[in-house]
Amino acid sequence: MKKTVLALGLALMTAGSAYATGFTNGGFESGNLSGWTGGGGTWTGSPAAPANPSIFNGGPSNNTIMTGGVDPITGANRVYSGNYSVRANDNISNYSVSTLRQTVTNYTDNAIYFAWDAVLQGSHGLTDSDYFSLTLTDDTTHTTIVNRAYSSAGAIGGGASGVTWTSFGGWLSSGWIVESINLADLNAIGHDFTLTLLASDCPYGGHAGYVYLDGFGARIPPTDVPEPGSLALLGLGIAGLASLRKRKNAA
Repeated sequence: MKKTVLALGLALMTAGSAYATGFTNGGFESGNLSGWTGGGGTWTGSPAAPANPSIFNGGPSNNTIMTGGVDPITGANRVYSGNYSVRANDNISNYSVSTLRQTVTNYTDNAIYFAWDAVLQGSHGLTDSDYFSLTLTDDTTHTTIVNRAYSSAGAIGGGASGVTWTSFGGWLSSGWIVESINLADLNAIGHDFTLTLLASDCPYGGHAGYVYLDGFGARIPPTDVPEPGSLALLGLGIAGLASLRKRKNAA
């Protein structure tokens, strides 16, 4: 019976965090940005978008750990799975740029998943609007596997498939998009990978852009599964087994 209780406890405790295998704090469930590298700064003028995230390495980042609740503009959940996500940049228009990055080496799982939700305020043209870019690169082969780049005026380059933008009173949102990469199909199991995210206001200080990120890991992130629920289920399971044991002993 003790072995059964222990096995049940371990299974339930790991169920909510299994998707983060291979990454440090891939679902942000530590409640902080451990494992991630942030950067940032300001963007003025009209360079061709998207700006190179490496320009902002080491600068002051504007990345915020988010808890439950909804986005004030779109009404979408701020967290895709678990208790936490991260928001890069914010809805204040002040020329700000924020980046977030993580590299994993010798990744041996069969797939990579992550979820994102971008919110952009309608503004100018492709090269001078608020925007975001997201890339997943295979550092072993020096190839780009995922390449998303959007301004509030439309998609920049490729990567537009699978995204339908919805208008919210002058703002545009992608809604939560789950990226799914089968590494076996790419013959990329065991390679090194880097995820890089950038969110930017427009370069004139009049329009804002930000993006949520969650569930970066080896298992598809379940939608809105709170960790406390898993812990409560664990408690009920152990209590039930204990009660069953008492009834058997009494019999």
